[in-house]
Amino acid sequence: MSEHTTDPATERFVAHRNLLFTVAYEMLGSAADAEDVLQETWLRWVEVDLGRVSDARAYLVRITTRQALNRLRTTNRRKETYVGQWLPEPLLTTPDVAEDVELAESVSMALMVVLETLSPTERAVFVLREVFDVAHGEIAAAVGKSPAAVRQIAQRARRHVEARRPRKPVSSSEARAVAESFRRAIESRNPQDFLDVLAPEVVLLGDGGGTKAAPPQPIVGAEKVTRLYLRGSERVDATLTCESTVANGSPALAVRVDGALDGVMSLTVENARITGIYYVRTPEKLTRAEVETPLTLR
Repeated sequence: MSEHTTDPATERFVAHRNLLFTVAYEMLGSAADAEDVLQETWLRWVEVDLGRVSDARAYLVRITTRQALNRLRTTNRRKETYVGQWLPEPLLTTPDVAEDVELAESVSMALMVVLETLSPTERAVFVLREVFDVAHGEIAAAVGKSPAAVRQIAQRARRHVEARRPRKPVSSSEARAVAESFRRAIESRNPQDFLDVLAPEVVLLGDGGGTKAAPPQPIVGAEKVTRLYLRGSERVDATLTCESTVANGSPALAVRVDGALDGVMSLTVENARITGIYYVRTPEKLTRAEVETPLTLR
């Protein structure tokens, strides 16, 4: 075997790696946990008799789902003692993610936050069925339920998510324009600039992980969010800048203090106004905010 030849197990795993990472990330909301799941998936995959595998993609997705479910149950217990609000880890995504409307919506921070309100099994079923279009029978094998039970879980999860997700997705160009207006408001510190771009019912969620300052509860309303930003900027004894970026397939803002990344603000835009701000400052959740992460539904 030449040094450039890889074995069939490795070839098939590498071919589907981005898909498996996307499945694990959408189930867990954490790139670090998703990488751990992929490592566990690989260890199980190399023990499989490939002669008995008719569909490597389906088989790998099944292993990944099982490992992600195990980890999700553990992390849910961890989140119960988390300091403040827990938000998914923002990912700097490649340009093709933003161009794929279906993919961008599935990894959007708004949807990822809604997925946090599902039970582990509901989340797995929703992600596999609604996002990756996996057949009920395949999902049943992955989550250890009957196909009939999976159909019921899928319907329940879909109703739950639909009641909470943004109603009218906007174009990426409109979202970019609104994000730019918000960036200018932060830099101008003009209250009216904030009120012009924030929806009256805007909700701000912040994640500092106990190591960085962040609101312990959601901040609701344009005036309250504006006051929070203005007070916060007054306290910063350093050069604070915002730059446009793309997180989870959508326009976002990277906040820097003296040039160092301090946080990422993911935004939900509806009717040319910001309705949701997800501000992640926890340092260990920012490791994927400056290096692009490839994601795929296929």
